[in-house]
Parts: sequence; C-alpha cells; structure tokens
Amino acid sequence: MKQKLRVIILGAGGIGCYYGVRLLSNGHDVTFIARGEHLDAINKNGLRLTHPTCNFSGSITAMNFEQLKRKEKPENFDFIFLTTKATSTQNIASELGRWFKETQQSVAVISLQNGVENEQILCEHMDKTRVFGGLAIKIGGHITEPGIVEAKGVAEIKMGVWPNERESDTQYRARLENWSKAMNEAQIPTEIVKDIHHEQWAKLAINNGVNPLSVLTGLDTKTLSHDPLLGTIVHHLMQETALVAGVDGVNLTDEDVNQMYEVIQNFEAIKTSMLVDWEKAQKLEIDAIPGVIINRADKGNIEVPYTQTIYALLQQKISERNHSS
Repeated sequence: MKQKLRVIILGAGGIGCYYGVRLLSNGHDVTFIARGEHLDAINKNGLRLTHPTCNFSGSITAMNFEQLKRKEKPENFDFIFLTTKATSTQNIASELGRWFKETQQSVAVISLQNGVENEQILCEHMDKTRVFGGLAIKIGGHITEPGIVEAKGVAEIKMGVWPNERESDTQYRARLENWSKAMNEAQIPTEIVKDIHHEQWAKLAINNGVNPLSVLTGLDTKTLSHDPLLGTIVHHLMQETALVAGVDGVNLTDEDVNQMYEVIQNFEAIKTSMLVDWEKAQKLEIDAIPGVIINRADKGNIEVPYTQTIYALLQQKISERNHSS
C-alpha cells in the first residue's frame, strides 16, 4: 500500500506549485504556503497550473505562514519543500526554528532554492538533522497572474544528506529513499546524490551564467547561450563559478562546466527567475548568485572579472531604478 505523505510547499510560486500539484495529484496531502494577492486568488478561484505534461485547475489547501503555525503542528508533516527566494531564507529559517521548538519529531526541511548557502542558514536555526540538501533543475516556473502558474521543463529534483553523505548516514538515506520513491511515482524525476553540495555548485554555475545577464539584456536562456558573443560571456561566468567552488572544497572541472553549458544550450528557452523578479520590481537574488562568487573569490584571492563586471552593472541598474521610483 502506497504511503501517503503530508508535505508543506513553503513558497507556492511557479516551481513550488508545480511540485506540489504533482504530489497532490498522486494522492499525497499537500499544504501550499503563499501570500498576498496570489493566496487570495487561490482561495477564491482555486489554483490553475499549466505545463506541457501536467495541467491542473481546482481548489487546494492554501494559507499563509502565520495561519500554518496557528492551525498545524510540525509533527503533522513529513517534510517541507522550501521553494522561496533565497533572499527570504534567513527570516524563514528563524521562524521555522521557533515553530520546531514545539516538537521533538523530525519533520525535515528540503531546500529547492537557488544558491549554495540556504542549508547552512537553516542549520543555524534548527537541529541540523532536520536539514536535507536539494535542488530543482531543468525547470522554469512563474506566477503569470495571481492564482495562475506556468511551468516548463522536465523538472528534476536532486536530494542528499547535507552537506554530503557519510557511511554513518544510513537512517537519513532511508528517509530520502522513501521520499524519492514517492516523488518518482508522482512523475517528478528524483535522484539521491552522495554529494549534494557539489550538485548545488554545479547549478550555481548555470545560474551565475544566465540569471544576472538576463536582467541586463532582457533575453531568455536559449537566446543568451546561443548568441556568439553573449554565449561566450555565459561560459566565462560559469568557469569563474567553478574556480571559486574550490574555496568551499568543491571540485568543478572544465568537463563539468562544458556539460552544464551544453545543458543550458539544449534546454528550452525560459525566462530566468531573476529576470521575472526584475520585471515585477521584486528583490533580486544577487547576493545568492553572483554575490556568492565574489565572496568566495575574495576569500580565495581569485580573480573573477566577468562576474565582477556583471555584478557592478546589475547594481547600477538596480540603483537607477531605486532613484527613479
């Protein structure tokens, strides 16, 4: 008999809603945490999600974070998918830490956010045995209007013991295998990896290659990576990410970079999350993406001229918008 999981999607935007709908459609109990007009629209008209292989329209269990804490106890859930922007991680980790103090049960948190520092922040506010590493790849998802979400891509997930698997982590591996089985059954291609931090740095290389540059140009990932000049810049930005990954003890090779560059070139054209945030006048994840590269470069005395240039141009663009508003 299939086990029914109780899952929280903390950050019911494009990506969170897609994974939540997949699990919900396969019989699992999913609570979506949203806010503002998006939450109001969902509660009034239901959620509508479009994807090439998954369409959904109907009512869901949705509430804001404060309502969740009032109505539910942490032990009522198996795990939380954290799918908010990395800019929110510090505040959310603090709130979760206070909520978790009410229970000894090991409800887990799996971050699917951009960046390589989210799990570290979570561990500062809660028992590290609750924190599992994760990332979402080959997916693009956005709220097109309140209550309506559009997603693209095969939407894979990689998960692992944080920061990497050790021989003594058999109990954590068993939990991951249980969740992975449920997600694969829900048509979410999910893989358990032994070194999740390495995988996160690999994704950061792609994000650093296309996200900030997309804001400066207004172009999608396919156009960027196939342009003779801009594509070269994307590749250099990815190479700089690989250079500084070593400061975190992660070895990204030239072959890794070339494979990731091929992935972004062959992936369908999507508008990056950073470009969507820019168009919606929302805070950008510049500290979680190029900011991390520059931080590690400073620590390791490594030159990253492409990333520094893109970062400076992006900061100037943000400053101009702030002064004009």
